[in-house]
Amino acid sequence: MNGAEPVPTRVVLASASPARLEVLRRAGIAAEVVVSGVDEEAVRVADPAALALTLARMKASAVADRLSADGGGRRVLIGCDSLLEIDGQAQGKPADAAQAAQRWRAMRGRTGVLHTGHRVIVTEDGDDRSTEAVASTVVHFAQLSDTEIDAYVATGEPLWVAGAFTVDGLGGPFVTRIEGDYHNVVGLSLPLLRTLLAELGVDWPALWPPAPG
Repeated sequence: MNGAEPVPTRVVLASASPARLEVLRRAGIAAEVVVSGVDEEAVRVADPAALALTLARMKASAVADRLSADGGGRRVLIGCDSLLEIDGQAQGKPADAAQAAQRWRAMRGRTGVLHTGHRVIVTEDGDDRSTEAVASTVVHFAQLSDTEIDAYVATGEPLWVAGAFTVDGLGGPFVTRIEGDYHNVVGLSLPLLRTLLAELGVDWPALWPPAPG
């Protein structure tokens, strides 16, 4: 309606990933983080893309159950989980440095698919509506030397991320090419998130802070 005040929107990210939070921040969205506490290692789903979506759904649901209803306004809750698929097998975070190095020796010079599951729950006027989808991006890895692998693993970065690599950090030089959404490899697909929000009746600009003045 003309002259109506914009609906205030609270954005909650159900993920402990600093990279996902930074993706949202750079897109102009001030999200708060609520960690789900979901035990990812206990979940068994054969298909990597389906596993990523299952974990995203579980994270979003766990956080939604803990949040109290907003007193008016609207809440957007985003749950995400990423997995690298190599030879049909899901690769989450490596258990230790030895496993990270082993994985890199197996995937150097090869191609994998980074799947990120997205689950979005919009709460407004006591009503919940939700949708979900997976974004998949093909990742081409450089032919690293053993020395490069050992040095990279020694930084500790591969131990904290799905697939034991980053594209936006120290691992960036080791990714020669991607096919698909760059942000998805970081951990959250902005184009997919925009599409999912539109399905739920939320316009992307509504997540931006009010213009000054």
